[in-house]
Order: sequence, then structure tokens, then C-alpha cells
Amino acid sequence: MLQLLTSGIRVSVKVFFEGTYFKNYILNYSYAYHITIENQGKEAVQLQSRHWVIIDSLRPQSIIDGEGVVGKKPVIYPSKTFSYKSGSLISSSIGAMRGHYNFINLATAKKFKVYIPKFKLSPAFALN
Repeated sequence: MLQLLTSGIRVSVKVFFEGTYFKNYILNYSYAYHITIENQGKEAVQLQSRHWVIIDSLRPQSIIDGEGVVGKKPVIYPSKTFSYKSGSLISSSIGAMRGHYNFINLATAKKFKVYIPKFKLSPAFALN
């Protein structure tokens, strides 16, 4: 598990290789990731949006920006967590993801970024 602490918010990531399959005659590598966001600060915060950079060794990097995560903009109170699962497809056996979340402190209305640790997208057989 990878973890990164930014501005009192800890982001933890676990990655799982789900397998390969063909889509439109193109081989794809499927990955799931489980992210837990923990508020170690003293005030409630709300996740507003996300920014992802997806690195695929066979293609140019992709940028994904969007509102919230998995259709939600969670409020995370002090000492509480929010977890979600999502996934990514890449066309090569080796890649990576990194990014950040945009949060707002609900007590001060201050906006801030929380960084997501860079994680590898690679099945165990590709590392041998």
C-alpha cells in the first residue's frame, strides 16, 4: 500500500491487476485501485474534484479531470475516512497513475490540493 500525507489528509492506495482482455481487437490491461482518504486534520473538508495523469508505456499520457469521485463529493470529518474503488485500462503491461484531489475546508472556505501517491500499473508477470 502506498500512502501520502498532504495538509492533514492521508491518501492510501492499493492496486490490483484484474487481467487482460480484447476490446475492439486491442489487448487491454485492466487494473482496479482502492483508495482511502483519511482526514487527520481538525476541521471537516469536502472533496470537490480530481485530476489524474495516466501513464501508458505504449501511448501518450492521458489527463482525466472531473467532479468528485465515483459520483460523490464526500464530506470527511476529522478522524474519519472515505474509501472508494475504481479502475483503469491501459494498452501496455506497464504504466502508472498519479494525481491530486481538490478539497475545500468547510470551516474556512479555503481550497487546497491533496496529492495522490504515484502508483505503478503492472502485473506481477511483467516484473519478472
